[in-house]
Amino acid sequence: MSKRKGLSLEEKRKRMLDLFYERKDVFQLKELEKIAPKEKGIISQSVKEVVQGLVDDGYVDSDKIGTSVYFWAFPSKAAQVRHSKLDQLTQEFDTWQEKRAKMETEVESIKKRRKNEDSEELLKLMSRIPELKALKTELEEKISLYQENDPEVIAKERADIDVARDAANRWTDNIFVVKSWLKNKFGVDEGTINKQFDIPEDLDCLE
Repeated sequence: MSKRKGLSLEEKRKRMLDLFYERKDVFQLKELEKIAPKEKGIISQSVKEVVQGLVDDGYVDSDKIGTSVYFWAFPSKAAQVRHSKLDQLTQEFDTWQEKRAKMETEVESIKKRRKNEDSEELLKLMSRIPELKALKTELEEKISLYQENDPEVIAKERADIDVARDAANRWTDNIFVVKSWLKNKFGVDEGTINKQFDIPEDLDCLE
């Protein structure tokens, strides 16, 4: 017979929160260490770690009265935490949108003066591409963690990601424009340009 696989940390956290929400009571750690194994299948040795992690993340409240420490969490607490996380994501998106607008302005400026473009300007342009890609990936991962919490907010943020992708593609197009100008102006082959300015050979628009 195969050995039963233990619960993952995420499953333990979910079950512990369910225990708090179902009981709607205040507990000491020793009480949770007795209740959690019986009702939620969480071994007593891991109860302290799980509870402390939930406290650190803001899902469970804690207070010390005398020499005793008490823990509690109610369903309304979960909603508050979700809203807080979504507010944080919204603020990050606002900051990112400001950066995107600044980048687009820089691109337009570079396009107007591309005949006088030098290597320093081109390297600066290239350095922005990985930053934009990394930020897009990071935000997509964060959104996926909360996609079940607030569909309207997530839908808006996905639309923003589409805008970000389009912006990144415009940056890529501008790189191609600069490369074309260098080839026509100085007769340099594309491989040399890519090597000189550390442009990836597989640079292409995002899907």
